[in-house]
Amino acid sequence: MDPTSVNLIDILPFIAVGFAAQVVDGALGMAFGVISNTLLLSLGVPPAAASAGVHTVETFTTAVSGISHALHRNVNWKLFLRLMIPGVIGGALGAYVLSNIDAGTVKPFILGYLTLIGVYLLVRAFHYPPHNKEPKVVEPLGLVGGFLDAAGGGGWGPVVTSNLLVQGATPRTTIGTVNTAEFFLTLTISITFITQLGFAAFTLATIGLLIGGVVAAPFGALLAKRVPAKTLLALVGTILTLTSIYGLYRALA
Repeated sequence: MDPTSVNLIDILPFIAVGFAAQVVDGALGMAFGVISNTLLLSLGVPPAAASAGVHTVETFTTAVSGISHALHRNVNWKLFLRLMIPGVIGGALGAYVLSNIDAGTVKPFILGYLTLIGVYLLVRAFHYPPHNKEPKVVEPLGLVGGFLDAAGGGGWGPVVTSNLLVQGATPRTTIGTVNTAEFFLTLTISITFITQLGFAAFTLATIGLLIGGVVAAPFGALLAKRVPAKTLLALVGTILTLTSIYGLYRALA
């Protein structure tokens, strides 16, 4: 990429994609990768470049998002440690075995499962408030979510956030905690990928996503704090259901 040939008109669409995707992800604890990848592909970015770029950008956006959530007191630090450590281990394992495992084989089953979880969360939103509970199954979620995020190109938010909510965790602190822990996961994955790809992932699309995502990160944390828990639950269910159905369609097509 020749920096002298870049102008604002070229980069604006990618800034807009990054901004929109990060507002949703910061507020609901998922979907930056799904939204960014889908929109980048529709703008003509090659699949490999889109995936590498999104993972690189997420290192920066999750850092800003995590700080914002912490400042708004959206983070449960005990839950954060229980998620972050196994998440990093799972992410490192997933990045290491990426070239030896066909993640596409199991992807339709994962997406089908996430679709059902999304529908369940929608049903629960209409019967809110539930009894808020401290989630019991945490470390395995972090391990699986981290592994899938690295090996399958995404999955941390949908797998971890949705399953914690199913266990009765409070939406606001769950979303904030999952977003904050994700920084350490994406940093681990990105370091692994950069050692293999160099800095070729920094394309025009990556720079646009980075600008839009970093600018939007504080807004997502603010929305998670201000939006009522019932509404957050319904929005998470809606986004998870729609993105999982779309992903399932593409995987089976």
